Amino acid sequence: MISALVDAAPSTIHQSFLVLGTLSIVIVIHLLFSRVFSSGSFKRDVYNKTFNTMSQVASLLSNPDSVLSREGVKASILGYETLFAGARNNVGKTSTADSIEHRAKEYQTMVSSFYDLVTDFYEWGWGQSFHFAPRLVGETFEESMVRAEYYLALRTNIQPDSKVLDLGCGVGGPMRNIHQFTGADITGITINEYQVRVGNQYCAQRGFDHKCRSFQGDFQNLSEKFEPDSFDAAYAIEATCHSPDRRVCFQQVSRCLKKGALFAAYDWVVLPERGYDSNNPDHVRIKEGIEVGNGLPTLATTQDIVNALEDSGFEVVDVFDANKDVHSDHQIPWYSTLYGSFTLKGFRMTRLGRICTHTLVSTLEFFRIAPQGSTRVSSMLNATALDLVEAGRKEIFTPSLLFVARKK
Repeated sequence: MISALVDAAPSTIHQSFLVLGTLSIVIVIHLLFSRVFSSGSFKRDVYNKTFNTMSQVASLLSNPDSVLSREGVKASILGYETLFAGARNNVGKTSTADSIEHRAKEYQTMVSSFYDLVTDFYEWGWGQSFHFAPRLVGETFEESMVRAEYYLALRTNIQPDSKVLDLGCGVGGPMRNIHQFTGADITGITINEYQVRVGNQYCAQRGFDHKCRSFQGDFQNLSEKFEPDSFDAAYAIEATCHSPDRRVCFQQVSRCLKKGALFAAYDWVVLPERGYDSNNPDHVRIKEGIEVGNGLPTLATTQDIVNALEDSGFEVVDVFDANKDVHSDHQIPWYSTLYGSFTLKGFRMTRLGRICTHTLVSTLEFFRIAPQGSTRVSSMLNATALDLVEAGRKEIFTPSLLFVARKK
């Protein structure tokens, strides 16, 4: 309903820009005075959103943990955009074999650069768990996220004495939640060094660092980090979609697991079984928009995932779309967070909330408080949010294809 009101009342949004602009100037003046007269410094807080105050928002893409220099942000986003040349302007351009192959070859740089740029924005709007989740009516956004994480722990039979591998762990939100739920020892791996720095700080703040830790590494080459038969279980949450070759990734996971161990994941896929048509330009446009805004070589299908698992030494135990009832009267669509729910806590993630954030980031960049290039990152994320909503409404895509597989 909120989305319909926003779409039906563009004049209201246009009128609000004057207010937003004025507010942005006031905020900038506040930030300038804070920087000059405040003795406080940027601090991470695992118990609350780190970027929870205006002065902390000024540290987006530029804080003591940042891998990129302030000057490097613009170069990084420009370099990232070249990997998706033609996206959104020339439908089909980034779906050619050459374009996909180019991103596959450059995938380490592409994915690491992507998360250098977006991790702060994700944490600002989303929290410490960077994923979607099926959500029941009456359930909060945060409750649905934790339930999805606990479900993976259940399906992989994680026990207090289990040694577990988290593939593509981000800043470790799910890792810490699953450890708190199970007591298991969990090792996370992410290709992005910035996320390692942030995640390990958060584990230490929670007192979990003796049981949870992150390492920088490539899940396409786990043998560099781990011995064979090292783990009792493995999981991934919306991470293996970044893989340029899932067979290689899954083979590496299989090597690390003990015989009979379970591997479960949520993965991003397009859904031909529910209407996605690769010959439909509108569908391709949406697919490419999702890829460019999320650092993906190309989106796979359910059958692609099953084939890759079976070719990698796994028996597929279960596979289904956790969002199959997305438009049931008993569910809140997974994409609704991107446009609805005008609550105080959820406002940042809504369409108008993103407009406000974008206006603020643009103002901060103009006054050189935020690094040059920050606005381009914000624009990219805003555009892909619209693609995700459209894909969800059409049911041609899901971020929550759940699979459970057992090592043979």
